[in-house]
Amino acid sequence: MEPGPADGEADTGPPPVPLLEPREGVPSVVTEPAELERVIAAFAAGGGPVAVDAERASGYRYGQRAYLIQLRRAGAGTALIDPIACPDLSVLDAALADTEMVLHAANQDLPCLAEVGLVPRRLFDTELAGRLLGYPRVGLGSMVENVLGFRLEKGHSAADWSTRPLPEDWLRYAALDVELLVDLRDALQEELESAGKLEWALEEFTAILAMPPKPPRPDPWRRTSGIHRVRNRRALATVREVWEARDKIARERDLSPGRVLQDSAIIELAQKAPKTPAELQALPTMRGRGARRHQSAWLRAVARARDLSDRGLPESNIPGDGPPPAHRWADRDPEAAKRLTAARAVVAALADEHSMPSENLMQPDSVRRLAWTPPPEASASAIAAALRDLGARRWQIELTAQPIAKAFYRLESKGDL
Repeated sequence: MEPGPADGEADTGPPPVPLLEPREGVPSVVTEPAELERVIAAFAAGGGPVAVDAERASGYRYGQRAYLIQLRRAGAGTALIDPIACPDLSVLDAALADTEMVLHAANQDLPCLAEVGLVPRRLFDTELAGRLLGYPRVGLGSMVENVLGFRLEKGHSAADWSTRPLPEDWLRYAALDVELLVDLRDALQEELESAGKLEWALEEFTAILAMPPKPPRPDPWRRTSGIHRVRNRRALATVREVWEARDKIARERDLSPGRVLQDSAIIELAQKAPKTPAELQALPTMRGRGARRHQSAWLRAVARARDLSDRGLPESNIPGDGPPPAHRWADRDPEAAKRLTAARAVVAALADEHSMPSENLMQPDSVRRLAWTPPPEASASAIAAALRDLGARRWQIELTAQPIAKAFYRLESKGDL
């Protein structure tokens, strides 16, 4: 195993230094076109990568839009932009078109940045770099502390960033999130080079940028927490009707759906199917003011489900586009189950050898699909082609194709397949 931060050795270095204030102080929030023009000019004239972060209001507002965008670049300092007041950042995007943008956990912020016209062409993801390097904790605070020796205050990460005006201490926290992001990027690039993993990281960053937006989920109501306790199709129809009613109200009021009605209340409505306001109000999950505020909508949704014909009821399960759950493989396809065990063991061993999580070496879904539907010939080239079709990157294929092919061949030669 490569030596490094994942080895679990005790840290004997000095204690981290608290990072309490941005170097140039807390900047004012940009809300006016003239202010934005000055920021664009400053950042266009700056040098090096641009640190980028976004604050959303998850748990408070509907959707995942950004309510504050933080930028930092050498020569330009830090800027805090209100994307509600300045919803079009395409001019800023054009000014930074050839500039590498540094984000932490880029997949979380790229969609909301794209909504305001900020789309990186070159990316460095410090969280993903930390994963490839085997850091056991890859949150921004942990990475800044372990790599740079500074401690960030993380007290406002779950705040309602749609609040206006934003409190000064929140703005300080937001500015500090990008204060050392480029420094972290530079240190991690050095580590990646030393570990021989820089090309792997660059392939991963390119893949993130090339990834198309996720299509809408079919039947998103099926992801209601606790739905496994719903035992029949009519109760499932109630989950669907109440979920859709909640989603409509949440979208219209710009509230997180959970603040309109909790998932546990949807499940209880499906199980109890109340017919009257009194029956609904007697349910333990319906005692909150938010739930009762729209009780007529919930009763109408339950009634719609009750009145559906059998043909209108949802199926208990919908077929997926991939293999069945792995725990069923031993009965449905014992040979595939053996291939899956062998492939997982190969990926786990290689991930351990290269000090990274298995899922970063190869997506678990790709391993399952390969084991369920392998190529006709278990050669390294055939396995490589199959992995390529599944979206694996070149470095992942170079590490895993031949060992997986050998594992499959051993199963065949032993007569296990």
